[in-house]
Amino acid sequence: MTIKTFTFNPFQENTYLVYDDTNEAMIIDAGCLFDKEKQLIKSFITDNNLILKRVINTHLHLDHQFGNKFLFETYGLAPEACIEDEFLLDNVISQARSFGLSIDETAQRVGHYITENQEITFGESCFKAIHVPGHSPGSMVFYSEKEAVAFVGDVLFRGSIGRTDLSKGDYATLITGITKKLLTLPDSTVIYSGHGPNTTIGNEKINNPYL
Repeated sequence: MTIKTFTFNPFQENTYLVYDDTNEAMIIDAGCLFDKEKQLIKSFITDNNLILKRVINTHLHLDHQFGNKFLFETYGLAPEACIEDEFLLDNVISQARSFGLSIDETAQRVGHYITENQEITFGESCFKAIHVPGHSPGSMVFYSEKEAVAFVGDVLFRGSIGRTDLSKGDYATLITGITKKLLTLPDSTVIYSGHGPNTTIGNEKINNPYL
């Protein structure tokens, strides 16, 4: 499995393009906002002869789904996410304005809902969806036991955790979810976060002051 990381939009959000030897691919958290960013990810897909099969979201805060409409219009793939985050799509224009961003497109609606323990597959790859709310009510982690990787969105960062002061966030819920569902994964599991550098479960057990 190959993981290509793009860092997009003013929030410096990590968008992940994951593909395997079949050349089938999946995008996790399409944060491409500006035309240059959209063309960058499109060119990478074309230049590497990839077949984009799925667009999935760890959660639906605006910086993680800016590119969903572009990908739907370009590849005909509706985004997949947890139903509990769908309310976040209702006011992305005003949300963006509150951060000083001017956008004129409504959010792309979710095409399929992701549920706890669902298997998400493409090519020869398979991920398990793990519901870890607290940063947002519908936050999902996508874990591959075979590849020893987990895409966690804004649930967990190197040396930190996701903020819980946004709509329907909850600190106690987040800590419980991380402790019971993520720290029980093998220490060698590589954590790909929604912002910032990668880390591992083992590193966070030792060095994360919040856990």
